Amino acid sequence: MSTANAVDQGHVEYKVNDKGIATIEFGHPLSNSLPGKILQKLADTITELGENDTVKVIVLTSAGERAFCAGASFDELISIKDFPTGKEFFSGFAKVINASRKCPKLIIGRVQGKAVGGGVGLASAVDYCLATKHAAVKLSELAIGIGPFVVGPAVERKIGVSAMSQLAINATEWRSADWAREKGLYTDIFDTAEEMDEELENLANTLANSNPEAMMLLKKIFWEGTENWDELLSERAAMSGQLVLSEFTVNAINKFKAK
Repeated sequence: MSTANAVDQGHVEYKVNDKGIATIEFGHPLSNSLPGKILQKLADTITELGENDTVKVIVLTSAGERAFCAGASFDELISIKDFPTGKEFFSGFAKVINASRKCPKLIIGRVQGKAVGGGVGLASAVDYCLATKHAAVKLSELAIGIGPFVVGPAVERKIGVSAMSQLAINATEWRSADWAREKGLYTDIFDTAEEMDEELENLANTLANSNPEAMMLLKKIFWEGTENWDELLSERAAMSGQLVLSEFTVNAINKFKAK
């Protein structure tokens, strides 16, 4: 798959059922990695559904069975040649996290497989997250010469500085779904996707019948103290946008892609 091809591939789709449960699915042939176009569409879709009065609750899921999300698109990372482009790309993750944060509807995450980098950021930005036992996590950014700067605030808010720093520093090691549940990233983990989906459907149906105003106020309270994130995540995107231009990072990404 050529770089241009990979960057242009992927999808974001949504459906709303008669109970007001909206399901957003994103996908990409390369383990559900996230090019800039997909990040923008994901942020726009979350915002749009948040403003839709017929929507009571949102479920965020990804395509396929094996990987939830492989994080940033390496093909796009390697094509970045200047700072504005780099900052703009990493701002894509900031837009999705901020869209999730500001969305007045509760968002349930469905994590069926491994989550890397930005994928861990997505799982951290939802309000309630279910996963299978296959949903190991890794923040691999340092291994390619950058850092989990943009997703960091969302991950830290969910699992604390200690667990976040373990993931960020030991960037090549997978942590199990059990570990992620213990740290508070996942609420529950299940042996199979079918069991997870049954629980998810029960919860979504219950929330669809709950008081929308009460849920909106609850969500506001959960996210108190994050009002500066538009600015903070933009600053973090600039850090990554600068580092991705360094010779160290370019070489590291090429080595990763060659594996």
